[in-house]
Amino acid sequence: MKDKVIFITGANGGLGTSVTNKFLESGATVIGGARKITSEEFPSPNFAPIPVDLTNDSAVRGAVDSIIQRHRRLDVLVHVLGGFAGGKSVAETDDATWNQMSSLNLNSAFSVFRATIPHLRKSGGGRLIAIGSLAATAPHVGPGAYIVFKSALSVLVRTVAQENKDAGMTANVILPGTMDTPLNRMAMPNADFSKWLKPETVAELAFFLVQDFAGHITGTEIPIEGQ
Repeated sequence: MKDKVIFITGANGGLGTSVTNKFLESGATVIGGARKITSEEFPSPNFAPIPVDLTNDSAVRGAVDSIIQRHRRLDVLVHVLGGFAGGKSVAETDDATWNQMSSLNLNSAFSVFRATIPHLRKSGGGRLIAIGSLAATAPHVGPGAYIVFKSALSVLVRTVAQENKDAGMTANVILPGTMDTPLNRMAMPNADFSKWLKPETVAELAFFLVQDFAGHITGTEIPIEGQ
């Protein structure tokens, strides 16, 4: 991994922090993208922050261009960025919530994928990994908008996988259940946190998928739950 250049979106979030640390431990060069992010958050000589609004297409293009200008290559994308809103039926969902879920969970992925795929193809074995949600495997009452766009994300990743097989590039989406993050603990303070999925476990799976021996795994949705 020491020769690999990794771009991680949402790099300093509840899951993104674990993913970023995992790849830094491997010796890879890691570029972390988030709206607000600093080098002090990941004190490693192999880490570089890119403050970027990942819901802004032109900002995403600029960020990816800067990665290529500096490193001359991109081998792995781990798209962690996402967001949750729920509690309302489809009939009760307002425009702001619908548009927010679309922007965070689908449109941002489209912008990031479109900007990075040409470079992942050139790397001769590029890896694209997105973080979806186990909730997206079946509709249920409450988080309708969230489920719609997380489901669409999975279809987008599987489409990318088919489109880029010829370049030896893989694309997969991980579908975690409820994760033990600070935000989830705040949102559900009475839950049994011990049964939740550890972010480090998801990071391990993402790391597995970028290895050379995982080059035959593409176009898959990989569910992963806690206890």
